[in-house]
Amino acid sequence: MTEAAPKSLWRVRDFRRYAGADGISKFGSEVSLVALPLTAALTLHASPFQVGLLTAAEMVAFLLVGLPAGAWVDRMRRRPVLVAADVARALALLSIPAAAVPGVLGLPQLYAVALVNGLCTVFFDVAHQSYLPSIVGREDLARGHGTLAANQSLAQLAGPGIGGWLVQALTAPIAVVADALSYAGSALLLLGVRADEKPGGRDVRGGGRLWPEIAEGLLFVAGQPVLRRVAAVGALMMLSFGLWSATVPLYLVREVGTSPGTYGTLLSAGAVGGVAGAWLAPRVAARLGTGRAMYAAAWAATVCTAPLALTAEGPRLLILPVALAASGVATTVFSVAQGAYRQSICPPHLLGRLSATMRFLMWGPMPLGGLLAGTLGQLAGVRVAFWAACGAYTLAHLPVLLAPRIREVS
Repeated sequence: MTEAAPKSLWRVRDFRRYAGADGISKFGSEVSLVALPLTAALTLHASPFQVGLLTAAEMVAFLLVGLPAGAWVDRMRRRPVLVAADVARALALLSIPAAAVPGVLGLPQLYAVALVNGLCTVFFDVAHQSYLPSIVGREDLARGHGTLAANQSLAQLAGPGIGGWLVQALTAPIAVVADALSYAGSALLLLGVRADEKPGGRDVRGGGRLWPEIAEGLLFVAGQPVLRRVAAVGALMMLSFGLWSATVPLYLVREVGTSPGTYGTLLSAGAVGGVAGAWLAPRVAARLGTGRAMYAAAWAATVCTAPLALTAEGPRLLILPVALAASGVATTVFSVAQGAYRQSICPPHLLGRLSATMRFLMWGPMPLGGLLAGTLGQLAGVRVAFWAACGAYTLAHLPVLLAPRIREVS
């Protein structure tokens, strides 16, 4: 007797709205990933250090409020948090074209928008991760995370290319409108989600309990060896991404001489691997088990990112999308496997704090990467900063590779 195929998550109304909102907002974010640094570099003629400072401003909120955000979210219903964050991000981003059209846009405003956007993203991401088990149930977490990873990969596939060509056709500040509209669309879809959820933390009036609740999340992660290793990998990955985000636009556009449209297309081409990885991830995890899937993906990611530093003018420019595509398969498999694992072992009342703690540990180094990239670019040149970003990416998965017992995790 054959086992019945699991019901498609897309047949669940709340999941369709939840995943649809996720896909729309991620697409817009990928447009801004191209448009914001190019606004600084091309429209405002920012130096390498100033572009690095913009990257740091976008992610410093993970250091400032990353941990208390989890405790706050655990005290609240997640959907209102998601909708409020989307609306605030849309309004903040719309201020950029509103200032650019009359010619009054400056770097201070760009930094302020990046800070607001980053602050809202902290709360959105923590609430978003914590909301998923209320929508699909724990038995479908791997498939749910696979769908979210597919959204991320599809957004990376289409967003940077479209963003680059929008910058080329309309200028970078006007291209930001696409991201603002995506957040507005995400908010509208999330308003229609009706999943039954209850705050997992204590009553919000128990303000004195905030730091003990934060400590509870930290102690949970500290007591899980696999989560500690995953957090270390994430920290190195996001340090690398901070270096990458501040360096690659300047390297490809100023040093190599690509147009904004070509720059966006190169990043989009590299996202093909992420789409394949999102499709493969639940299947690999089911076949190998969570631990072996993470370990194999870590090895593959290390091998595939090694050639990135060879990217240069001429035919060697193709190294970048090919290496990114190959590594995208591995990093997506790793991401889905670790996401499903950590939520499967976490008590429901700790979900928000687990997400916030992992985000704090993993994303906290990203602003440091931006500052390091800006400093390296200013003092040693953009090319040296680019090599540093590539080297950091290649070494990011070492914490898992040096712990072979992770293969035994079920």
